[in-house]
Amino acid sequence: MKNVVITGTSRGIGFELAKQFAENGHRVLALSRNTKPLLEFNHKNITVISVDLSVNSDLNKVSNFIKNNWKQVDILINNAGKLINKPFTDLSSNDFLEVYQVNVFAVAELTKTMIPFMQKGSHVVTISSMGGIQGSLKFPGLAAYSSAKGAVITLSELLAEEFKEKQIAFNVLALGAVQTEMLEEAFPGYEAPISASGMASYIFDFSLTGNKFYNGKVLQVSSTTP
Repeated sequence: MKNVVITGTSRGIGFELAKQFAENGHRVLALSRNTKPLLEFNHKNITVISVDLSVNSDLNKVSNFIKNNWKQVDILINNAGKLINKPFTDLSSNDFLEVYQVNVFAVAELTKTMIPFMQKGSHVVTISSMGGIQGSLKFPGLAAYSSAKGAVITLSELLAEEFKEKQIAFNVLALGAVQTEMLEEAFPGYEAPISASGMASYIFDFSLTGNKFYNGKVLQVSSTTP
């Protein structure tokens, strides 16, 4: 049994991940502003906490729960994401800040909060996007989102080096098109070849075993463009 913290669990991949870990006997701490979907799912292995990742004080709820109940974290999956689809000249500084707050700053703050509870063999998996990969095809309207997803890739590479001696692994999965609400926001009407549940199965397996083979790596998980 692993202790697994997952962000962005109210819908899409995060929701499916929480279900898969719980149904396979692992303990899940599900973090999302909207707790209703998983509360209705009502699995004994899932604890749901309402957290706004852009509010640092909310992270105290997470550390207090782990301190009082788990004592350690085996897997952290930074899955929550924020997307604003606008032409570059229409993007305000607040738009950029809003996107970076969830996609970069919250990843850094939550990871920092979890580090004291991690041991040798712990695995931090951050979900990025093909849009954040240098040299990949880019799409108009996604300047804030894709640049943030690029930033979090570099952050993870640095953390892998910084915590190498503690043998805590940091890896990134840069996803292509997955049939989620966020894909619809970015590419209205586009039909992806893989479901949220299907991608969650891949991330589930990688989170449990990927740190045996990778550290500080970015894996491109995409069969299509976008």
